[in-house]
Amino acid sequence: MKKVVEGSYGIADAVRCCSPDVISVYPITPQTHIVEHLSEFVADGKLDCQYINVESEFSSLSSLIGASAAGARTYTSTTSQGLALMFEVLFNVSGMRLPIVMTTVNRALSAPLSIWNDQQDAMAAREAGWIQIYAENVQEAMDLTPQLYKISEDPKILTPSMACMDGFILTHVYEPVEFLDIEKVREFLPPYRPEDVLDPKDPKTFGAFADPSWFTEFKYLQYQAMERAKKKIALVSKEFEEVFGRGYGGLIDTYSMEDAEVALVTMGSVVGTVKEAIDGLRSEGVKVGLVKIRSYRPFPEEELKEALKDAEVIVTIEKDVSMGYESALLTDLKGAFYNSPIRVPIVGFAAGLGGRDIGVKQIRRIVERASKVRGAGIEAEFEIFDVKPECL
Repeated sequence: MKKVVEGSYGIADAVRCCSPDVISVYPITPQTHIVEHLSEFVADGKLDCQYINVESEFSSLSSLIGASAAGARTYTSTTSQGLALMFEVLFNVSGMRLPIVMTTVNRALSAPLSIWNDQQDAMAAREAGWIQIYAENVQEAMDLTPQLYKISEDPKILTPSMACMDGFILTHVYEPVEFLDIEKVREFLPPYRPEDVLDPKDPKTFGAFADPSWFTEFKYLQYQAMERAKKKIALVSKEFEEVFGRGYGGLIDTYSMEDAEVALVTMGSVVGTVKEAIDGLRSEGVKVGLVKIRSYRPFPEEELKEALKDAEVIVTIEKDVSMGYESALLTDLKGAFYNSPIRVPIVGFAAGLGGRDIGVKQIRRIVERASKVRGAGIEAEFEIFDVKPECL
């Protein structure tokens, strides 16, 4: 039975069902409600775990390194400047192959100060060696939580992961969701029993010094694990659908792509708005479709080439920008196609920065602009969309 709850409550309940041994957190808007709800669960005896209050996000993730290395299932969440403060530790976690799961509530990075949503924070951490999967809505963000534990804790993967969800748009929305059944989650997600743990009776070291004769091999193994994660993400997504009856398509999902001439590529909560825009445009005879990227790291190169091979123009819409070049997804997508026989114009728009709304009207304008590429060619590969000249 569905219940109407705030998105943050749904995420906290999904974490509860995964039975983490240690939660370490520091509050920061707009993820604070998640950790407040988890604190209540622990205080009320609904979740049996060690809940650690720390003085910063750097400490929250650092403390989980010790807990995870000792064999505990661990959880944290953060956003924006908090994620930035974790930056050094993100690489330590992934390099030590610790399967920590974190909800990354996407929010703009200062300055200027903004508490509203874009995805610049997670994009800035895309090279940190964490799996990144983006949720379209609250239900998907909830359902991602046990899936990510199952993926990250696989002995052949052992890689940390982020469930990325748009701040306020998803964390503070009230919408009907199906709660996870804790008994089903326990059947779906086996207990975490790592082979190598910190144990005084069997001394080992984690994150030790590696001179140049060893460092490359560590990174090679980390890279191979991320490659194996592609198949694991798809398998776990399918298994989750079989158990819980809700599927999300693996590494990517598509919408109205069967004969699409204009293909939009995006991720996160804007996917719902894009689908609504596509429905309207389709009713007017415009052949437009959507490829939703779920897994941004690992990047679904082969799946994207297959899904987009018949499009006449590809358009990325993303909530980030790389100063001095273009947006991250646009760069990655062009790279994926460069050595393939598929020759399709690819253009990109950075939109929704700092929480600016991306509505159906904006999507229609983007499709109209992209459609002209087919006849007139590319005038600009990349553009920051919806700039107000009067504010410059």
